[in-house]
Amino acid sequence: MKKALILHGTSSNPHGNWFDWLKNLLKKNGYEEVWVPQLPGADKPDMDRYKAFIFGQDFDFDENTLIVGHSSGAVTALSLLEALPVGKKIDTAVMVGVYRPDVMHYSSDEVIDTDKVKNKAKRFVFLHSDDDPYCPVEQAEYYANTLEAEFIIMYGEDHFTLKLNAKHTKLPKLAEILNLKEDL
Repeated sequence: MKKALILHGTSSNPHGNWFDWLKNLLKKNGYEEVWVPQLPGADKPDMDRYKAFIFGQDFDFDENTLIVGHSSGAVTALSLLEALPVGKKIDTAVMVGVYRPDVMHYSSDEVIDTDKVKNKAKRFVFLHSDDDPYCPVEQAEYYANTLEAEFIIMYGEDHFTLKLNAKHTKLPKLAEILNLKEDL
């Protein structure tokens, strides 16, 4: 069963930005379960709190799982993968507008152990904008290089948020990355 977990960023919610669009698109493309949780205390992201919340729910991470995270949600995705038991692997992890929490301090300051993350997904993709005002492109590039991941830079897309640009109710590049058809 194909399933997806979409993780919003700081001070956002499950219906912010392009999350509803992606949820609906995934369902149209055969994902049976698409979970977009309201992360607890999202004004002050804390990876331990987020992991306890997500792992405390009835959501199974397996080889049919897709995780898409935005901003602190992208950090959460990496933190979740780091915490999965050895041998547990998901299909794909996409991090949109990620930052390094040990450098930026937007959330809990944990260092993501990329050695523990490396074998937890068949495919890693980092999507970033060249002009992200919050998350330096070099930090996404660091993770992409360390995890031997796909690294996609878009130009003039800011932080992929409605707060900065009204067009971000959709993120068509994600449909392309995930090979999702929009005209079903």
